[in-house]
Amino acid sequence: DGVVLLDSSYLTDRKIFGQVVCSFRYGREEDEVMGLNFQKDLFLCSAQIYPPPEKREYNLTKLQERLLKKLGPNSFPFFFELPQNSPASITIQPAAQDQGEPCGVQYYVKLFVGEHEGDRSHRRSTVSLGIRKVQYAPSKAGRQPCTVVRKDFMLSPGELELEVVLDKQVYHHGEKITSNICIRNNSNKVVKKIKAMVQQGVDVTLFQNGQYRSTIASVETDEGCPLQPGSSLQKTIYLIPELTNNKDRRGIALDGQLKRQDTNLASSTLLASPDQKDAFGIIVSYTVKVKLYLGALSGELAAELPVILMHPKPNAKPKLIHADSQADVETFRQNSIDTDAL
Repeated sequence: DGVVLLDSSYLTDRKIFGQVVCSFRYGREEDEVMGLNFQKDLFLCSAQIYPPPEKREYNLTKLQERLLKKLGPNSFPFFFELPQNSPASITIQPAAQDQGEPCGVQYYVKLFVGEHEGDRSHRRSTVSLGIRKVQYAPSKAGRQPCTVVRKDFMLSPGELELEVVLDKQVYHHGEKITSNICIRNNSNKVVKKIKAMVQQGVDVTLFQNGQYRSTIASVETDEGCPLQPGSSLQKTIYLIPELTNNKDRRGIALDGQLKRQDTNLASSTLLASPDQKDAFGIIVSYTVKVKLYLGALSGELAAELPVILMHPKPNAKPKLIHADSQADVETFRQNSIDTDAL
């Protein structure tokens, strides 16, 4: 929801339309040659803003009421509702030498002058504003993740058992992930090293083979090793998945960026059912993986547990803008207009 301010001398016999556009870039801009285009724009919702409809189908928010009162009769409200299954805002981190727009999913609100909603907009009569679609962490905590894996060896008696338990399932960005590891070595092999890591999985649903994983945090230790046959070991390893340690790595998924704002690792994508995957979306997931290294001949044993990494849902209501002076209104206008479009 928002408000648009129009120039009274510009409104003669003109119509103003608004749209929410989801822009999905799936290839580098510098590779667009010979007419190729690696970007798709989806118009999720649109409406005529001026002349306003006779009957408004939604209630004004307090912020809209204040702005309409302050900006005068040439200001008009608008309201858009995104489809429930529309993809979240995600940016794929480019390499340092990459030029142009990064790959990912971006949203923006576009207001333009035209005869009807399907008109092609011109830059001189268009204003656009970048927005983000965000998913927040669920309020209910899920089950405590736990798994047990075993491995037996050909021509060798007994088996090696690895148990991994996490302290919870849902983590907020910047939180520490606690992995409790229990190893029971009933085989005749020797455990030489332990490695725990957090992996980010990215699934670009447009492509059949668009899945890949990246390790974003890892700890490797040989404390308590070598673990001899007949021995057991209990250990706690702490992992903190953060963007700070992955700023120079290409292909890491980040939360959608806005100008002059820092971002973080992309939040997990929550789907009500697997069938709800949007063809133009990017699905992000996280996994804690623990590996036991047994040497070149005996191989390794690995256990995986899925986790959810998201932002907590804000409890406080957003602060209202107190536009008590003309200077405040002017500042609001400047921050709302895309100067590149003028």
